[in-house]
Amino acid sequence: MFLALKEIKKEKLRSGLIVAMIVLIGYLIFILTSLALGLARQNTDAINSWGITRITLNDNANVDMRQSFLTKAQVGTLTAKDALIGETATVVKSAKHKQVSAVFMGLRQQDFIARKLGLESGRRVAGKRELVADTALKLAGYKLGSKVTLNDHTFTIVGFTNNAKINVAPIVYGELSTWQTLRGIDFGPIASAVVSKPGSTRKATAGTKTYAKQTLIDKLPGYTAQTTTFVMMIAFLMVISLIIIAVFLYILTMQKLPNYAVLRVQGIPSRVLVEATVAQSVLLVLSGLVGATALTALTAVMIPASVPMAFDVPLLAAVGLGLLVMALIGGLIPIRSVLKVDPVSVIGG
Repeated sequence: MFLALKEIKKEKLRSGLIVAMIVLIGYLIFILTSLALGLARQNTDAINSWGITRITLNDNANVDMRQSFLTKAQVGTLTAKDALIGETATVVKSAKHKQVSAVFMGLRQQDFIARKLGLESGRRVAGKRELVADTALKLAGYKLGSKVTLNDHTFTIVGFTNNAKINVAPIVYGELSTWQTLRGIDFGPIASAVVSKPGSTRKATAGTKTYAKQTLIDKLPGYTAQTTTFVMMIAFLMVISLIIIAVFLYILTMQKLPNYAVLRVQGIPSRVLVEATVAQSVLLVLSGLVGATALTALTAVMIPASVPMAFDVPLLAAVGLGLLVMALIGGLIPIRSVLKVDPVSVIGG
C-alpha cells in the first residue's frame, strides 16, 4: 500500500487521468442502471402496488388486460382477496392543459385495490364522474378539481396518487361502471380482469385463464425487450471498462518496470511488488467510484421528476462492486510482467 500511494503521489497527472476515466465510466454505468430501473418501474409500478400474485383474464386475451373481457359468469364468486379491474387506453383532455395519453383503470370501491390506494393529495373516488390520477398529470399542470374529458365524457380529478403507471403511461382510476361507459359496453362484460392477493380461494371458471403476476409483467408490450437491452448495454460497458482499465494499468506497469527491476536488485520480494500493483489498481478505481457516486448523487438531486430514473442505493452499490471486481481482474493482468522482470535485461538494456 505504501508503494502504491507513493507512485500515485509521484505521478499525479497520470493517476488523475486514469481516475477521471473511471469516474466517467462509473457515472455512465450508474446513470444507465438508474434509467433502466426507472423505466422498468414505470412499466410495473401500478401492478406491484396492488400487492397481487395472480391475475385472471379471458383465455383469448393473450395475457393483455386491454384485450380481455370477462362476463359475470366468468368472474364467478369473489372473495375479499379478489378485485375486479377494467382497463382501457384513453386520452386526458382539458382546455387549460396539454393532452396526456393515459390508461383508465375502473375499480369497485369496496375492493382492496381501491380501499388501499395510497393518495399523495386529495381523496378517493366517490362517484362515477370522479378520478384519482397519477402525479404525472400533476406535473403536466392538472390540479385537484380540474375538469377533464375522457372519450367525450367529463370528469373531475379529486385525488392524486404516486407510482400509478403501467407501460410508462400514467393511470387514472375511476369507477368500474365508468370503464363500461368508456368502452361502450351496455351488457355482457363487467371487467377486464380479476386480480388476487395471496391466500385467495377463488375457483377458475370456463373461458378464463389465470397467470402469475410476473407473467403479466413479462407480457407487457416492450417490457422484456427494453429490460434485456439495458442489461446487455450495462454488461458490455462492464466488459469494456475491464479492458480499458486493464490496458491503462498494463501501460503503467510496463513504464515502471525499470523501477521494479531496481527494487528487485535491492532485495524487495516479488510479493511486495504484486501487492503494490494490485493496491494501486484498487485505490485508483475506488477514487473513481467515489467521484462517479458524487456525480450520480448530484444528478439525482437535479434531474427533473419527469425523467424516468430511479436511484436505488443497494443496486448501484452492487454495480459499483462489480466495477471494483472488474478493476481487480484488470489489475491482475500485468502482474505476470512484474513477476518475470529481469533486473539485468531491464537495467542493462
